[in-house]
Formats: sequence, C-alpha cells, structure tokens
Amino acid sequence: MASVTPLSASVEQQLTSALSATLPEATDVDPLLRRSDRADYQVNGILALAKKAKSNPRELATQVVAGITTGDVIQDVEVSGPGFLNITLADRAITENLAARYADGDRLGVAPKAEPGVTVIDYAQPNVAKEMHVGHLRSAVIGDALRGMLDFTGEKTIGRHHIGDWGTQFGMLIQYLMEHPGELAPPSEVDGQEAMSNLNRVYKASRALFDADDDFKERARKRVVALQSGDKETLELWQQFVDESKVYFYSVFEKLDMEIRDDEIVGESAYNDGMPETARLLEEMGVAVRSEGALVVFFDDIRGKDDQPVPLIVQKADGGFGYAASDLTAIRNRVQDLHATTLLYVVDVRQSLHFKMVFETARRAGWLGDDVTAHNMGYGTVLGADGKPFKTREGETVRLEDLLDEAVQRAAEVVREKAQDLTEDEIQERAGQVGIGAVKYADLSTSPNRDYKFDLDQMVSLNGDTSVYLQYAYARIQSILRKAGDVRPAAHPELELHAAERALGLHLDAFGDTVFEAAAEYAPHKVAAYLYQLASLYTTFYDKCPVLKAETSAQVENRLFLCDLTARTLHRGMALLGIRTPERL
Repeated sequence: MASVTPLSASVEQQLTSALSATLPEATDVDPLLRRSDRADYQVNGILALAKKAKSNPRELATQVVAGITTGDVIQDVEVSGPGFLNITLADRAITENLAARYADGDRLGVAPKAEPGVTVIDYAQPNVAKEMHVGHLRSAVIGDALRGMLDFTGEKTIGRHHIGDWGTQFGMLIQYLMEHPGELAPPSEVDGQEAMSNLNRVYKASRALFDADDDFKERARKRVVALQSGDKETLELWQQFVDESKVYFYSVFEKLDMEIRDDEIVGESAYNDGMPETARLLEEMGVAVRSEGALVVFFDDIRGKDDQPVPLIVQKADGGFGYAASDLTAIRNRVQDLHATTLLYVVDVRQSLHFKMVFETARRAGWLGDDVTAHNMGYGTVLGADGKPFKTREGETVRLEDLLDEAVQRAAEVVREKAQDLTEDEIQERAGQVGIGAVKYADLSTSPNRDYKFDLDQMVSLNGDTSVYLQYAYARIQSILRKAGDVRPAAHPELELHAAERALGLHLDAFGDTVFEAAAEYAPHKVAAYLYQLASLYTTFYDKCPVLKAETSAQVENRLFLCDLTARTLHRGMALLGIRTPERL
C-alpha cells in the first residue's frame, strides 16, 4: 500500500510556507486554495490576510509569489485581480502523481488514517412481525454507505441493527400462537415473502381477536409479563417470530444488495436485562430523579407547552421500561463492551429530540465524553411527486419490496433499450444492479437531513445526476479498454496534457481528500457529487481527446491510462456507496 500525497497538499505546503515567511506574525494561515476555471488552482485567502495586516493585497500577493519555487510541481504563479493567485501545475507532476495512484491498485494511493477509532453504526432498524416500508429505506442505504466510507478511511466499524423485537404487541402475538399452534412454519421451510405473509396473517388475526375479545386481551397482557420475566415457553414462541422475521429481513436486504450480519442484529430485547441496572445507576448518580412515581431526567433547555419541562422517562411509574432505557443501556454496552469511540445513529430526524435527551443523559452519567462522542444522523422523508410523504394511490404506506421491484423493472426497460450484445439473463442481472443503484444514488446524492422526491423516471435516466449516468460512463471505459486489444494503459509523464486531461487528472487526484472529508462529516452526498463531476469531466475528455485514435502510440497509452484510472476511481467510489458498476451495459 502506497500513500500518495495529493498535489493540492503539496501546493498548500509551499503556499503556507511563503505566506508565513512574508507575514511572520500570521498564525494558522489558510491559503484558501480552490479549483478554478482560469488556472489549476486559485488562492483567495490573501485578501483577508492583507486586510488583517493592513497591507496592499496585490503587493502582498507579489511578495508571496517571490517565495514560491516553480519547477517540479508548480509550473507558474501569477497575480490576478485585487490579489488572487492563479497557480498552474506542471504536466509531469500531474501524470506522475496519477501513475503512483494507478500503481497502488484498489486503494488508489489513499492511505488509511494512522490512528483509527471504533465507530458503532446503528442503522437499518426494521420491526419484528411487520413489513418493511419506504420509511425503512434511508436508514439502511445511508448507514451502509457511511460504513463503507468509514471502513475505507481505516476506521473499525461495528454494525448494530436495533430491531423492534420487544414490547406489548408480542404478548398479543404469542398468546394467539399458543392458542393456534402451527400457524408459523419453521423458518427453514419458508422464503422471505412467505415468511412475511405468515407474519401478516398472524398479526391481523391476533389484532382482530385482541380488539374483539376482552378475555383474550387480558390473557395477552399477562403474556407480556411472562415474556418480560423470562418464561421459557413464551420466549420460545417469541423466538419463532424473531427468526421468521429475519428470513424476511434478509430477503429484503438482499434485494437492496446489502450484507446484514446476523451477529449485528441486536434488538431491544438484548438490553432488557441491563435496563434495571441503568435505572439504578442513573438514580444513584442523581442524573435521574423520581417524579410522580416515574424515574425521569429533566433538562433546562427542553420545555413544552406552558413552558413546562419535558422529561426523558427512564422508567415508568408502573415499573416498565421504554425506549430511553434500552437506548441508554445500549450506549453502556457499546462504550464499555465494544470499546466504541464514536456512536453513530442513522435514525429519522423526527427522533432528534429523543436522542438529544438520551445523549445528554449519557454525558451526565459519564458514559459519553471527550473520548467517546455520539451523533444522530437524522435523515429526511422520502416524498412522492406531490411533495408529500410517499404513499400508494390508496394512501397506504409503500412496501419497500414493491418499490425495489418497480425500480428494477424500470431499469430493465432502460438496459434493454441500450443493450447491444447482452442476453436476456444478462439484461435482468444488469437491471437489478442499475435499478437498485438508482434508488440508492437518488437517496445518497441528497444531503441526509433533507427530504427528497422519489421519481423513478428521473432515477433511471441516462442524463443528469443519476447512478445510471455513472454506470454507463464506467461501462463505456471498459468497452474502450476491450477495443484497445494488446495496447495496454501506461503513463507517459513526458507528454504535454490537453486542458481536458488536466482537469480530469486533478479531479482524480482529489479522490482521497473527498472521501476523508465526506467520512468526517458523515456526508455521503459529497462522494456522490465527486463521482458525478468525475463522470462529467470524463465525458468532456472523451469528446475532446481521441483515445484509440490519438496521434502517437505514447498518447494512446497515456489516454488509456487516464481512462483506466477513471474507471477504477468510479468503481471504488460507487462501491463505497454500495452501488455496483457493471462491466457491460
């Protein structure tokens, strides 16, 4: 594994040195280096420094230029406007840097961080005995992408799928199953859809009986007590619901092209035994207090109607525990047993207040602090074309499987229309990769905290900011490489670069910086934006720079090298987002 220093970092180092030499009193100098249409980079920070030093910006810029060494990396520097610097890099430096990245294989010259931490990511949280719907999409897709990005930076990630597998509804379900044995087949004998059909049938039948029969309702309530107290027969039937639900979960996540590990599915039930201790510790430390029989935590800055404080309820007056207790117990487990340095929750933005209170409670208890931080990646809502929460025409919540199936079907139409040498089986395979990729990219190209409209026609379009556009760019490059035959990609630093080659090369050089920045900010949309720009720059390069018909053999090899490095970067970047890049489309 080779670490390749980005050219921008080399330029910034020279700039900072020249600025510090010119203004010795300046501290924390930021040259504000930016990509520019007028040159390779433009420096904007001198204006602010000149104002602070009460000096003329152009004079200061001229002095800085005198302190910059041109040659190996920087070819030319000129003062522009009121005090900007336009910097042009040497062609050789660009090609040599890219060649070093090319030689590093899958890592592309991007070294993992020297001191990684441990991040526990809580994402993809379906509920046992219930169908997954469109509301479950974003947690799964965003969480999976964040994990891919963090893994690439060297962070150790641990997934946690905090599924809803505990609570009062299970008393109703289990009691019904005890009175109607044989309603659920063993999980090994059903597929995902059949498992969900069985669960739906049992849920609807038990709910109908619960609502109509007071005696059954009382038996169901007693069954909840038996479940919480660990009754063996009750737990065995509860486990049946969990196992049957997992069969269904796995079938949906497989359609989403996501790997969900069984040992990372740790639901609410896993923290049941630890909740009394959590309550005891909080009360002993004085973090939580008794109020009207309940154990609660108050906050000065969180108030509701009539300016009354809104407490976090750790334990109810009847002794029962709710979400706060399980979430706080989960924090204790993740920090003390998993040794997490960061806790990352990919949860609906509507739960932001809940997690704000949970995190503050954990800080007061000392479970979170400077060495362990927690973040709630609150995400927005998936909207329909009308700008309202996405529903069926009948006003029902959209089943996630139906949504994914339709995306694949639409993608098949697009692939079939463009396919030239694909069999029907290959078209169907590509349709899955294109359709699911389209759904993921539409989500990930939007800032997580914003809502976005679910528009399949736009998602599977070949034009615009879509994953299909990126996938076709990748497939086009693979086609060029196949047509090259025995001519292999090779870097030629001695060649002068076309403007389109320079722009593409400098963007390729910025891949690692972009991923690290996006991972630090938990912003997968920044990686998506980088990849879209990469594909767009490649399109310009392809239009302006003949590859296989270039003027010299060296130029052919160098442009094939740029093509191949672009393809590798697209492939790696898309993989971080959980999206496939088919070799042929």
